[in-house]
Parts: sequence; structure tokens; C-alpha cells
Amino acid sequence: MTARAEHTEKGRESLGDILLKNTTLTREQLDDAMRVQKKQGGQLGEILIQKNLITPHEIMRALCIQLGVPFLEDLRANEIDPTLVAAIPINYAKTKEVIPILKEATPKGDTLTIVMADPFNPTTIEDLRMITGYQIKVVASTSMKVQEAINRLYERSTSNIVDNIGGEFDEAYDLEGPIDILEATEDDAPVIKFVNSLLFRAVKEKASDIHIEPFEKEFVVRFRIDGVLYDIIRQPKRAHAAISSRVKVMGTLDIAEKRLPQDGRIKIKIAGKDVDIRLSTVPTNFGERLVMRILEQSSTILQLEQLGFSPKSTKTIDGLIFRKYGIILVTGPTGSGKSTTLSACLVKLNNPTRNIMTVEDPIEYQIPGVNQVQVNAKIELTFARALRAFLRQNPDIIMVGEIRDKETAEIAINASLTGHMVLSTLHTNDAAGAPTRLIDMGVEPFLVASSLLGIIAQRLIRRICPKCRTPHTPTSYEMQELALNKLPDGVQIYKAVGCPSCSQSGYSGRTVIHELMVVDDEIRSLIIKNVDSGTLKKAAISKGMTTLREDGVNKVLQGLTSVDELMRATHAEV
Repeated sequence: MTARAEHTEKGRESLGDILLKNTTLTREQLDDAMRVQKKQGGQLGEILIQKNLITPHEIMRALCIQLGVPFLEDLRANEIDPTLVAAIPINYAKTKEVIPILKEATPKGDTLTIVMADPFNPTTIEDLRMITGYQIKVVASTSMKVQEAINRLYERSTSNIVDNIGGEFDEAYDLEGPIDILEATEDDAPVIKFVNSLLFRAVKEKASDIHIEPFEKEFVVRFRIDGVLYDIIRQPKRAHAAISSRVKVMGTLDIAEKRLPQDGRIKIKIAGKDVDIRLSTVPTNFGERLVMRILEQSSTILQLEQLGFSPKSTKTIDGLIFRKYGIILVTGPTGSGKSTTLSACLVKLNNPTRNIMTVEDPIEYQIPGVNQVQVNAKIELTFARALRAFLRQNPDIIMVGEIRDKETAEIAINASLTGHMVLSTLHTNDAAGAPTRLIDMGVEPFLVASSLLGIIAQRLIRRICPKCRTPHTPTSYEMQELALNKLPDGVQIYKAVGCPSCSQSGYSGRTVIHELMVVDDEIRSLIIKNVDSGTLKKAAISKGMTTLREDGVNKVLQGLTSVDELMRATHAEV
């Protein structure tokens, strides 16, 4: 007698029997899978999928039959009212793979029918009830069908504006001074409304960058939020030229020049708040690609401890920045928070007895009592030129936004050797790479060794959302990535889940991970010998330097981030 799949409830047909009736699965294959299940454990459906006997689609359909959940084989987005999607944020819809298809009045109140790729998740159903305020009726479909419907429906919900944008652009809009984008009226052109709504949404969602990317048949708008890019809108290609021209006019660029890269700045006001935007255009084979970096001009500057620096590192940095002369570098890729760290240092140094001067591109933080200069390439006001002028103004502390070339590096180092404290940034992957980078620029090794006091390398990693994080038992692979044999006693690590509070990303905000290399006599002698960065790093670690990866592991053990985020942001030490 052959074994038969068990019934989950009395009178309910077993999953195995349903699969036998509705798929090409044979009795022998089912019996074999059930023997594996009895021996090894696990779910029958997963075993059948691993053996390539059925597809996930067939399992989903069988489960729906077993549990009495309607299953849609064909989900036609063009037959769904696009206004329904207003109740559910696009990020939530894509993450949870849900799409509303019907709203109807019932004796129990308004009911919203939702198609779900995972109709057996009670948490998502309860979330949808809270988000929409309606009773929820669940229908199932495949993940591919749901995602396709999401893309089409959310595209249609914004297409009314885009459909009214013509192929040509009216150049009559002359912009002077900051633009208050909330002052748009019904009489404004559709392109103005679209761009304004895009900027407003980006600031509201705390995006750091807006990417507008043209392709063969469409253009895509993406936001970078907490360091990660998210698709926001996909629209027909015909609207791209007008939107591109509008953004270029706002940035005072030449709208007729579409063959060369251009850089500009846009100043806008949102609810009385000044926002500075750095605009960059690059010609591609399908049109101009635009990137807008959003810099919210703020007078609120966080302390080093609030940024994520450990008490030990904060104490060491305090000891370095209060020296009378020398140079301190902060390194890392674009968008790693280098300027914020330098501004936090300047706030500590700022008092009426010191003359502090900065040259920046752009000025991100307004610091009362500090003389700040904005780089302006159009009038040849470069970092190097501003630095030479600073030295005639008797400064005590100089902050250079970035060392980009040999001339700026030499002036900064010479200033640090003649009685000035210099703070600056440099693009390197780690702290040990900074001296070799300066030497590669053409600065003499003995000058680098004589002037450097310390180097901070940093990255920004996403904080795990405290409202939805869930305890996590790390796998053997994750323990290997953490370089641990076992978790310390009393330590609990977490994984990201996602909730309405964090837009279903599982993360909210960012924190710093860093490494701090103090340049002592041994490190100086190695720099003079022009050794490679690996040798410098080993010497610094032998003296107690905590690497970027190790600081990230500490943040995981403190419950501030997840193992997945750590692996995304850093590499294991070789």
C-alpha cells in the first residue's frame, strides 16, 4: 500500500492529492518525496520543487485550492482602476508584492480586494487593513503577474501629468533666486508640476540623490535613500526631453547643448526650508542622464558620538584636532559622510579665540563664527587658489573640502607644517591608502610623513528599523563573515523585516562605521620608506587600530544593523 499525503484538517483534501489531480506529478514521485520528508523533515512542496517535479506556481495554486483562496491565472492591469493604488505606497506594494484590484461596499463596510503573491501572510493582511482603512479580501496570483501589474498601475496613476508634457519646451520661464516649489499653481505647465512633485517627494522621503535615466522606450526615475537606489517611476520616453530641459533651466545650464556633460546648481525652498541641489548631466545613447544630489542646508550639526563614533575614537580624535598644527584626513567614497564628520570637528574647535576658514564645494553646513568659502570653477576660484589666499589671512584652522590634485595637496601640507591645523578629505578605500594616494599625486614622502597626524576612514551603513527588527540566529556562513566562533553571552543580533514606518525597507537612517589610524613614529618611518598600504595597515592593526569591518561587526552585535547590511557595505579582511 502506498503512503498518502496527510490531511491538514479533517475533511480537507491533502496537498499531495491536489497536486496529483492538477499537475503532471505521478504517484511514485509523490511517494518518493514523502519518504524524503519523513526522513529529513521539511515541507512537501519545497522537496518537490527541489527535485524539479513541480513549479512554485503549481504549489501556490494547489495551496489556494486546499485553503479555499481564489487564484487568478490572468491579472489584467488595464482592467483595474488606477486610482486604487493611491491607498498603498509603491515601495510597500513592490516589497510585499500586493496590488488592489477592486473596492466595493459590503454590510461590514468598504472592502478592498487585494491580489497577493503570498496570500498566507497574516501580518501583511493586517498591515493592509491598517494602511488602507478597509476590510481586506485576499486573492492570489504569481509573483511575476503581481509585479507586472504594480509597474503598469503605478505608471498609469502618474501618466495624466506626463501625457500633457509635449515634446518641445517653452523657454519663457526665467528663474532667479530660490524657487519655492510649493507655490506652483494650476496654470503652471505640466512639466513644471511633474518636476516640482518629484523634488518635493524626494525631500519628503529623505532621498540623497535623484536619477533620471533615459532608455530606448522609457525613462526611469530612481531615488537613492539611505545609500540604496529605488525605482520610483517608469514613464514613456516622449516626456524625457521636456523634463530634462526644465531641470537644466532650473540649474542655469545650456539647454541647447546635449552632446557634452554639464554641471549646475539649483536652489529651491520647500515649506521655508532651503535646499541646495547639485545637478550633473551626461549624454548617453538614448538622451541625457541627469543626477541631482540633494543637500539640505542645515545649521544642526551632530556630535561625533551621535554620528556613530565610539567613545574611544572620539577621545582620540579630540586629542588630534586640538593640536596646534598638522593635517587630519577623512577618507571614503562619495556620500560616506566625510563633510559631516569634518563639520562636527569644526564645531568642537569653534570659539572666538580661533580664526577658522573653510573652502568647500558645496557648503553643506552653515557654522556661525566660521568663515566659509564656496568653490566657483566659473571664475577660477579653486581649492588651491582659496588656500593661497587663506594663508595671507592669518588662520588658525583651515578646512579644505577635498584634496583633488598635487597643487592643493602641497599647499595644504605646507600650511600644516607652518603652524596651521588643516582638516581635509581624500578619496581612498581605507585609512592606510591615504599616504600612498598623496605620494602618488606627487607629494614627497617625507612631507606626507611630517605633516600627517591621523586618518579617519569611514562608511555609512543603514540602521535596522527598531520597530520591525526581529531576533536572528546567524548561519555558519554569517558567523564566518563576522569572524566569530560563537556570539558573546547575552548578545542578540537582528535581521531586517520591513514595516510601514520604514517604507518596508527594514532600515531607518544611517550610522558611521570607521577606522582611525594615528600616525606615530613607526608609521612615519614606513611612510618615508614609501611602503605599500597593506604594510601600513598591518602596522596600524598591530598597534590596536579597529578596522572598518571590525567596527561594523561591533554595530551588528550592538543591534544597530544587520549582518546582510554589513556584508553589503564592507568586505571581509583578507
